[in-house]
Amino acid sequence: MRGGTKLDRLNHQKVLFNILSVVSILIIFYALAKNFMIDPEAEGFLSYKTGLKRELNLPVWLNVMYVHVGFACLAMASGLLNFSTINVQNSRKLHRINGYVYVVSVLLVVLTSGYMAPYATGGKVSSMGFNLLNIIWPMITMMALVQIRKKRMISHWNWMIRSYAFCFTNMLIHMITFISERIFGLGYADSYTIGIYAALALLLLIPEVVIRTIHKS
Repeated sequence: MRGGTKLDRLNHQKVLFNILSVVSILIIFYALAKNFMIDPEAEGFLSYKTGLKRELNLPVWLNVMYVHVGFACLAMASGLLNFSTINVQNSRKLHRINGYVYVVSVLLVVLTSGYMAPYATGGKVSSMGFNLLNIIWPMITMMALVQIRKKRMISHWNWMIRSYAFCFTNMLIHMITFISERIFGLGYADSYTIGIYAALALLLLIPEVVIRTIHKS
């Protein structure tokens, strides 16, 4: 009976990881293609930025955005790799190094986001939302680092799930923005602001559901 329960848990985790892998890889390819090939000047996104109180230095903003997108993709890829049980079992050293790559990537994503926050679509309210995200994500990531240093594997795993969820921030924001604008008929700026705060709530809620589901399986 216990063996069956353990097997069911492993199968459940494998299914979740496979789904996560497909979604993450698609997001990475889309983000890289859109920001570096399809619209490298971000003309579509910048067209929504009106009434900015700070003058936007386009060359600097674009370079920061490229760094932001690049390290966001790296964080998503390295986080995904470290969720692979095969990677953990076969090479703890690789897991450790890759973990630090993830942490550094998160910090660089947060720093570049901090630069871009004052220019956020939706004005000051949106900027405050991004600043809140930029505080919460590294705090959660540091908690994961602290737990592994204390050899608390399960706690580390749980905090990494919470941290990795924030890799999907942009996807959730744009998804909620699309729903608010196209279905509920709100303006893009208002929809985008709603998307930021709704995404933050989901990024805190969904990992808890995932963690409970894994432990109950």
